[in-house]
Amino acid sequence: MIKLLLVSFGLIFSFIGAGCTEADNSIIANGATPVLVSDAFKFTEGPASDAYGNVYFTDQPNNRIHKWSLDGTISLFMEESGRANGLYFDNEGNLLACADENNQLWSIDVASRNVDVLIDNFDNLKLNGPNDLWVDARGGIYFTDPYYKREYWQNPEQEIYYERVYYLLPDGSDVIIVDDELVKPNGIIGTPDGKVLYVADIGDDKTYSYTIHSDGTLSNRTLFCSKGSDGMTIDNRGNVYLTGDGVMVFNPSGEMIEHIKIDQPWTANVTFGGASQNILFITAMNSIYTLQMNVKGVRYK
Repeated sequence: MIKLLLVSFGLIFSFIGAGCTEADNSIIANGATPVLVSDAFKFTEGPASDAYGNVYFTDQPNNRIHKWSLDGTISLFMEESGRANGLYFDNEGNLLACADENNQLWSIDVASRNVDVLIDNFDNLKLNGPNDLWVDARGGIYFTDPYYKREYWQNPEQEIYYERVYYLLPDGSDVIIVDDELVKPNGIIGTPDGKVLYVADIGDDKTYSYTIHSDGTLSNRTLFCSKGSDGMTIDNRGNVYLTGDGVMVFNPSGEMIEHIKIDQPWTANVTFGGASQNILFITAMNSIYTLQMNVKGVRYK
């Protein structure tokens, strides 16, 4: 009888231990669900976290960039923002913007709001419209350039008939093509060690991984998962976050481990923010959401 009780207690403790391990391994904080922060926008995009964890995001149809602060408040950062889409902070704290009103890539001084146009053409041809970007540890910028015909363009004629991924060298001296064989590249993110780049081909519903070389070029394009994405991010476990139908999370092996459902028909982009980089910040249609996580965002090492 005593032996039977001991075995029973052992099974109970084993079950509880397994449950705790599963909870600890979850990427989402226990009991957390997406929280609607605001639905006061037209179409939100491009969230980017600064060094403190504040998140800047765009409302592209209204031509504005907003700031979500650590205390949860939202303020207007910039009007006449070049119809900015994707955003990312460079290594000096400047806010980079895919400003597709005039098919440009901007660097914005956060303190003064002064704008420096980094790129406005490739081989003297107008870019299609920079969409999303990622900055490596050396300061080089990878960006996607799909063609989405905008109603606000005065001259919508497409001059570059390839929808490419480009790399702006760290010293700004040149822009090189790193992939021109995708249907419609969109979301992009790199690993913090600077060794792997992920690019979503939303036009072919696929996401690829690449090996990054010291000169910025890419090789070894490999299918990561059969799912495209709008915006993307990555966490400190190496999980990759894709957007569209909510937020879909894939482990480093390309297996989907989580599907975060958002009460909107389209989820455009995602990043990590907050003082501890453990708040998932989600842009979806006219709204923004936050979600408490067990994992954290990363940039580079």
